Amino acid sequence: MSADKNLDDILVAMNAVNQAAAKSQQKINALTDQTEDAATKYAQALAEARSYEQYAKQLTALVKSQQDQVVSINQQLKGIEGTRRGIAPLMNNMVQTLADFVSLDLPFQKEEREQRVQDLKDLMSRADVAISEKYRLILQDYLTELDYGRDLGTYDGTLGSGKNAKAVQFVRIGRICLMYQTLDGSETGYWDANQKKWVVDNSYAQAFKEAVGMANQKGTPQLLTVPVPAPQPASQEAKS
Repeated sequence: MSADKNLDDILVAMNAVNQAAAKSQQKINALTDQTEDAATKYAQALAEARSYEQYAKQLTALVKSQQDQVVSINQQLKGIEGTRRGIAPLMNNMVQTLADFVSLDLPFQKEEREQRVQDLKDLMSRADVAISEKYRLILQDYLTELDYGRDLGTYDGTLGSGKNAKAVQFVRIGRICLMYQTLDGSETGYWDANQKKWVVDNSYAQAFKEAVGMANQKGTPQLLTVPVPAPQPASQEAKS
């Protein structure tokens, strides 16, 4: 009987040990699961941190690139502003040179040409017109003046003023000669570039008519006998 009791005690003890071991294993399993879950979360957090770090580097590079572009644009703007300041006096000088040229040139279509120059002067002070457009218009007027020296042209106008004013027709032969004739053909004359005045000379009446015919493309191109100013000796200042 005593042996049976001892066996029962042993079995009870073993059962208790097994239960305790099972509980311990459960705790170990729970701790293992928690550890694995923490490790997984840590790995995920580490991966996210690396991803954020890479993204931050990309953002830093992007910001740096944009800052470089801003610096470049500012430098270009400064360069454009410097060019603007440099070209403005040049264009003003070009306009003034054109004005002086028209003033000293043969007095053909004087009012029209002077008005074009005045329009350019007014244009220079306008802030709403681009520099490129101003420059284009200046060159356009220069080309117009250049063309005057290559062709023949006629136009109607008035010579003199007040009671002495008379309606005439002008003919321009390049920049070599400027003649006029009254509408009834009774008077012919030319601009004397040396004396800076109009001179009556009816001996050029026929040459005037021939020049008008050529200018209007009604006459056959031919040599014309027209008054041409004699060359003037260079001044001492020009020689020096």
